[in-house]
Amino acid sequence: MSTHQTHPTPPSGLPQVLHADEWLIVFRKPVPMLSVPGIGPEKADCLVSRAAAVYSGARIVHRLDRDTSGVIVLARDAATHRALSIQFQDRLVTKHYEAIVAGQPIDDEGLIDAAIRKDLENKPRQCVDPVEGKPSQTAWRVLERLGDRTRLELRPRTGRSHQLRLHLKHMGHPILGDDLYAPPEAIAMATRLCLHATLLTFTHPATNESMTVTDPAPF
Repeated sequence: MSTHQTHPTPPSGLPQVLHADEWLIVFRKPVPMLSVPGIGPEKADCLVSRAAAVYSGARIVHRLDRDTSGVIVLARDAATHRALSIQFQDRLVTKHYEAIVAGQPIDDEGLIDAAIRKDLENKPRQCVDPVEGKPSQTAWRVLERLGDRTRLELRPRTGRSHQLRLHLKHMGHPILGDDLYAPPEAIAMATRLCLHATLLTFTHPATNESMTVTDPAPF
């Protein structure tokens, strides 16, 4: 029997604030919390709605999957939102993640280069498609080998939907607890998706200084 559990509601209240100033807020997004509202009233609760209730004008800049935890930045005004969005669009933001995957990669580091598109037959999944997909790259390195599983650091060079989850499945080492892309035995090896955004580095739009926010993986 699978030990993977579906938690219908995220923790109550405002998520932990890692940094806040008059221009932006950086949260530690918990699971299973949507970054933005989904379709339907049952998916209205999300990070941006909770943030806006406390921080007037809070708006989303980038997203983390519902089942991915970690560092996420929200803007507090239109100018900051525009400036941060351009940094993400132009790939000027550094993002690090940690994941625990099934099995043991042969190498200690590498680059997954596999184009991704929506899997129209299996929504909301994405799929690897070298012809129709958008270019997608993820650098990875081993942090710790743990017998039947491995802890990896992931550094996405692009920001496609489900990129890390799909790339690691494509590599042959799906993320533990991934109920979209992992086989049943890998889903059963964890009680949550073992993917966490550990680091975000960007240029602060108001001060023009480089800013790094980190948060250790909770698994």
